[in-house]
Amino acid sequence: MTRATTVRAVLAAVVLLVSLFVTLTMSPRLGLDLQGGTRLVLQAKDSPTAKADRESTDRTVEVLRQRIDALGVAEPTVTRSGEDRVLVELPDVTDPREAAEVLGRTAQLTFHPVLGVPDDTAPDPRPESESESESAELVLPDESGGRLRLGAPDLSGAGVKDARAEFDGQRGAGWSVSLDFRDDASRDWTRLTGEAACHPPQDERRRVAIVLDEKVISSPQVSPSVTCGAGLPSGTTQITGSFSADEAKNLALLIKGGALPVPVEVVEQRTVGPTLGAEAISASARAAVIGAGLTALFITFVYRLFGGLAALALAGYTLISYAALVALGVTLTLPGLAGFVLAIGMAVDANVLAFERAREEYASRSGRTSRPLRSALAAGFRNARTAVVDSNVTTLLAAGLLFGLGSGPVKGFGVTLAIGVLVSMFSALVIARALTEMAAGSRFVTDFPGVNGIGLRGRVRTYLTRRAPQLFRRSRRWLGVSTVVVALAVLGVTLRGLNLGVEFTGGRLMEYTTSRPVGIDTARTALADAGFADAEVTTAGERELSVRTGDTGDRAEAAIRDALSAEGGATTKVRDDLIGPSLGDELRRHALIALGIAVGAQLLYLAVRFRWSFAVASVTAMVHDVVILIGVFAWLGRPIDGIFLAALLTVIGYSVNDSVVVFDRVRELWARRPGSDLLPAARAAVLQTVPRTVNTGMGALFILTALAVLGGDSLRDFALALLIGICVGTYSSVFTAVPVALEMESRRKGSGPRRQRQRPRPGRGRPADNGARV
Repeated sequence: MTRATTVRAVLAAVVLLVSLFVTLTMSPRLGLDLQGGTRLVLQAKDSPTAKADRESTDRTVEVLRQRIDALGVAEPTVTRSGEDRVLVELPDVTDPREAAEVLGRTAQLTFHPVLGVPDDTAPDPRPESESESESAELVLPDESGGRLRLGAPDLSGAGVKDARAEFDGQRGAGWSVSLDFRDDASRDWTRLTGEAACHPPQDERRRVAIVLDEKVISSPQVSPSVTCGAGLPSGTTQITGSFSADEAKNLALLIKGGALPVPVEVVEQRTVGPTLGAEAISASARAAVIGAGLTALFITFVYRLFGGLAALALAGYTLISYAALVALGVTLTLPGLAGFVLAIGMAVDANVLAFERAREEYASRSGRTSRPLRSALAAGFRNARTAVVDSNVTTLLAAGLLFGLGSGPVKGFGVTLAIGVLVSMFSALVIARALTEMAAGSRFVTDFPGVNGIGLRGRVRTYLTRRAPQLFRRSRRWLGVSTVVVALAVLGVTLRGLNLGVEFTGGRLMEYTTSRPVGIDTARTALADAGFADAEVTTAGERELSVRTGDTGDRAEAAIRDALSAEGGATTKVRDDLIGPSLGDELRRHALIALGIAVGAQLLYLAVRFRWSFAVASVTAMVHDVVILIGVFAWLGRPIDGIFLAALLTVIGYSVNDSVVVFDRVRELWARRPGSDLLPAARAAVLQTVPRTVNTGMGALFILTALAVLGGDSLRDFALALLIGICVGTYSSVFTAVPVALEMESRRKGSGPRRQRQRPRPGRGRPADNGARV
């Protein structure tokens, strides 16, 4: 065993042991769609006294965190998202109405000087918009049912240091809330009460109005003992208003937690029942076990002993990826779990690339040495390295876009996919290589090609050698076929339109399960009778209904549930997604930006790594795949939502991955004959990479088929999109990308590979052209 093999083996063992330790000692952090709960996105808005910016949003986060802690929610998450949004995740809270009410209340506590009682015949001086001058007067009802004319606020609730509910039974005052102010606010309070004390007793102007959410909750007179200009010091203020014990404690909680610096509104609300989460975990686990098992059996069948060792490395990949997710604290969502399962299928790609190159090296060296296995294996891994790196970088670009421009669960999918890609390279280039190199040192494995798998030509390679198809003699015909298919996809979008999900259009999507079967027509009639004639109703089974409406409130949702209960018996809400129209517009815009950046980033990277013609050809094939996938979903009427966007960007990475592998081989073969025509090199490159394409595609198809069949409704569309994308991407990487490159090179004068010609080493000569070997 060589020193390099020893280093790889030790490194693999250390990483696996650390991963095993993390797996046994740490628990995963499950997203709300896996454990049940509610996810709220709150939008901060400008107010007359504050602007919604990064600083005010950060203060809002702290206020909300204190309120949630007081609610007793276990392990909540409160983070800022962008400049003016706050993301709140409440595990195990499946009825968000009470939580949303507490979180959404601005508790805009302000203190105003009283200017008097308004004249009922005078117009209401209340400003019509929040953009009015802060000096405008307000007319608000007081606690006794009358009205008061108030000046601009001199003090906000942000200056309150502490608030506590107190009961004064001796004087019969009942429950009240005592306030303490911070240093600056204390001085403002003293000044405000000192100015009010300049008016005579019983004068309305001697009062100070305490306003909570534009309602006067108390307007006490400044005590006659307070002289003009002296004012009240901090710590002696009480809010009274005939509070009950619960009202006083709740008010103290809101004020002590802090007044929100700016008002907020709920622009997104997602609720997932724990039953759906448990079913999703179980379905994904079954799909992962069956799909990974079939992939391991397939790669063992194709590559025999070395395939079995690669399957062991695949198990190591699964362990390391899971440990990395747990150690980094990544929230594992349903799309993220699907990405984790998908990455298992994609992880075999690097092994397949290396083993196919090793087979070629073994065939070329078998006549020169008696034991070529170890050297052929080393050469296979070495020659496959550039294709492995380039293809995985393109997938990482797609994952980065998912994380940067996605939202919620889509971000989790991007993180999971990125971790999967990085670990897959380690699994193939370190773990699998160390195992196979150690096995290659055995004489038994070396002497029996049928055992090691590398000495076999493979069924696909043998078939291509026998038939030797003359590809691309009329490359424009293949481009014509691709053009027709793209036109059909565009026609589907034009005629059928896109079924955009609530993420992109705004609205509310609710999913229910009923105790009795309910027909879709019966459900539509029941909702129409309840006043929801415009609701879209779909069914995924006899007892599973999806209802899509506009931006409805919680009362409307309760009415919908009651209408379904009348027909289907006990009705349970398992999912509730509410997206505001402004957020829907933003997500739709981000989706278009993500697609545009994906095309540009892939084009730029490939242009640096390859010729411009190869880069343009690869991106053309990628756009071809994107259009066809969208068109198929348009013809089928399937939803275009955030999960579809995750699948689409994954298809982009996979499509470019395939094209990179082909053009990497084209570049290598073409460089052996500088100045020659591209066609022979392209034809030989495609024939040499077909075994890899078929074997890698089969590994991914096993996983995706398992997800589509066993993954449940939540993953079916995701798996379907990837199945279509992989099939179309496999086709386009050969029959779209290569013909485009041939056409572009044929139009260029003096075309040839961009490489520096080197003089042959003495006695070695130019390397033999293996371009026609398959």
